[in-house]
Amino acid sequence: MDSKIGFIGCGKMAQAMIQGMIASKVATPQQMIVSAKTEETLQFVEKTYDIRTTPNNKEVAEGADYLFLAIQPDLYAEVINEVKEAVKDETIIITIAAGITLDFIEKQFGKSMKTVRSMPNTPSLVGEGMSALCVNSYVTAEDLSKIVQLFEGFGKAEVIDEQLMDAIPAVSGSSPAYAYLFIEALADGAVMQGIPRKQAYKLAAQALLGAAKMVLETEKHPGELKDDVCTPGGSTIQAIATLEKQGFRASIIAAMESCTYRNRRDGSSGSI
Repeated sequence: MDSKIGFIGCGKMAQAMIQGMIASKVATPQQMIVSAKTEETLQFVEKTYDIRTTPNNKEVAEGADYLFLAIQPDLYAEVINEVKEAVKDETIIITIAAGITLDFIEKQFGKSMKTVRSMPNTPSLVGEGMSALCVNSYVTAEDLSKIVQLFEGFGKAEVIDEQLMDAIPAVSGSSPAYAYLFIEALADGAVMQGIPRKQAYKLAAQALLGAAKMVLETEKHPGELKDDVCTPGGSTIQAIATLEKQGFRASIIAAMESCTYRNRRDGSSGSI
């Protein structure tokens, strides 16, 4: 891919995406240009990733074939108004903010634009992100293939209907936080049994990483994989029974419901 890639805004998520694209070689630093509010961020990004930076959003917009709007939701209208005359008609606009709809983007530009709504997550930083994507009718199959390639530079990507996007933060956007909480709880339990904390974190984190990889690579139902671990009358099934008595699955589903409700209620005013 030899297209020009622009990022307006370059916080942690944008940096994770840039790092992943470069590391996976789906893009080179020479293809990229970034703008940000602070000189500190610009200097850090330029030094770390060897990317051209500028404080001028229009400069990024006018040269980009793929334009990532990596800004807070409440800044979208302002930034689009600033750059819309500089953006080429064939540029693909990619949002990464909760609540920003495809229709909102088109209305802000005041014309038909190829637009992608995405929701990546923070494990993109280590090349294990999970991104959900939806596109408007102007995005061609060829466009979509290239867009997915970009996102798979830092993890996996799934294309879904836009009506499902509000549910994505609960299942993949916010869920790394649930996983970190689970890892912390597992480690606390291990420390109670005398295992040193550093080793406890490593044991717990690797166990979850391995379990997730088993689901993805075997494509077996998680229940089947769980059953494979639970020998009759064994300690694992005893632990599972205790988790069920404590409402383990119900509490996770309830947490996801509250996350989705908050996301839908706040719309474009909040983040995950």
